Amino acid sequence: MPVGQEHSGQMTTTGDTPGAAPSVRSAQSVQLVSDLVTRIPEFRDVYENHVFHQGGVQPHVFFWDVVQDTVRSFLGESPCAADWRRTLAFLEEQSSRGVLGVDEVIVTSFLGDLPSPHEPGHAIVRQLGPVMAARFGRIRPLG
Repeated sequence: MPVGQEHSGQMTTTGDTPGAAPSVRSAQSVQLVSDLVTRIPEFRDVYENHVFHQGGVQPHVFFWDVVQDTVRSFLGESPCAADWRRTLAFLEEQSSRGVLGVDEVIVTSFLGDLPSPHEPGHAIVRQLGPVMAARFGRIRPLG
């Protein structure tokens, strides 16, 4: 099915050729980072530092810092960090769109890196919206 063709009421993001899908997903994940920094400018410094050190945008690597800053904000350890509620709301909104490249980053590099039950900040998982909470439950059924 070509890129952008309707299927079950949602836009698809895969192409006819095997090589098309990874580049589409990559573009989607880079767009997620751009949208996050635009919506929540407190991530701008983290983004600029990331691009400088990585030589470009590496969404999965960047999201390690997003997780750390979000958990620090949740714990009240970083008053300058983006408010964790805004970050979770943005990611919930993005998760509900059903975009493969976006979902891969959020599930793998945000939800998958949230604190474990024995770590400080694990209670943030109880604050996830319904879409992210369902995905978190699937990838980490024990928390």
